[in-house]
Amino acid sequence: MSSAPASSARKWSQSGSRGKDRAFYLSALLAGLLILVSLGAIAVFLIIQSLPALFANPKELPGSPSSFWAYVAPLAFGTVWAAVLALIMALPVSIGIALFISHYAPRRIASVLGYIIDLLAAVPSVVFGLWGIKVLAPFVQPFYSWLTANLGWIPLFAPPASGTGRTILTVAIVLAVMVVPIITAICREVFVQAPRLHQEAALALGATKWEMVRTAVLPYGTPGMISASMLGLGRALGETMVVAMVLSPATVINFVLTGSANPPTIAGNIALNFPEAHGVGVNALIATGLILFVITLAVNAVARLIINRRKEFSGAAG
Repeated sequence: MSSAPASSARKWSQSGSRGKDRAFYLSALLAGLLILVSLGAIAVFLIIQSLPALFANPKELPGSPSSFWAYVAPLAFGTVWAAVLALIMALPVSIGIALFISHYAPRRIASVLGYIIDLLAAVPSVVFGLWGIKVLAPFVQPFYSWLTANLGWIPLFAPPASGTGRTILTVAIVLAVMVVPIITAICREVFVQAPRLHQEAALALGATKWEMVRTAVLPYGTPGMISASMLGLGRALGETMVVAMVLSPATVINFVLTGSANPPTIAGNIALNFPEAHGVGVNALIATGLILFVITLAVNAVARLIINRRKEFSGAAG
């Protein structure tokens, strides 16, 4: 007699579990579709608003360039150039900090340092901009003058040096400081998840601590480091306030790091010119936003292809 109620309770429990599973599945599916719809809506908006600038008379565009592509080329170059410089400086530092936290520092120091790194990521970009223009630029200006005087034969440091220090290199340094917490946090989590058995096997075979890291930790964490780099690069590509506050821009395509003629960035150009723009000028700025959108998608697509080619990666960070 008691088996019937128990069987009914089990069936009711199983039915309730299936209902919860289906509700969770539907909510997760809805969240995924919402991301795709939002991305598609942004792309459609950018394309529609960009069409008037793409087919407009070049004389109606800001600066009266020879064509729309002549207008956007310095902006795209400056955006990618500043972000790449920032990534070159930030990536080695971030990996070093992440390795120190995960494998070298005592537990108490590692927890404090990790907290500081996470706290640095919460600093508003306008604060970094103020630091860059008020502290960093005057501090590095004499160094730029020394570089142009002693290494001016290298095209990157061709004279004359900027008198204010507000150059593309200064912007890249500030951007590097901003993306270090992002890259460090992800790399730290990836290094911590490296297989313990592989590390112990390397040490048992007589490897030093660095040899163990080089042979067991870094190969496992390479896809995660790539993902972290692309996230940091995306942050640098889209940064607005730092570029608008620190950089002294000019409409040029220039590789010189210490001069006063610096290529602008898309985000900084939009922030500086959008309030006064009107007519086709607004569409031109939105069209540059579309270019930045495409660049960001391309960067992330390339990163995903690189990660997918590494079959030994478990997917913990990617």
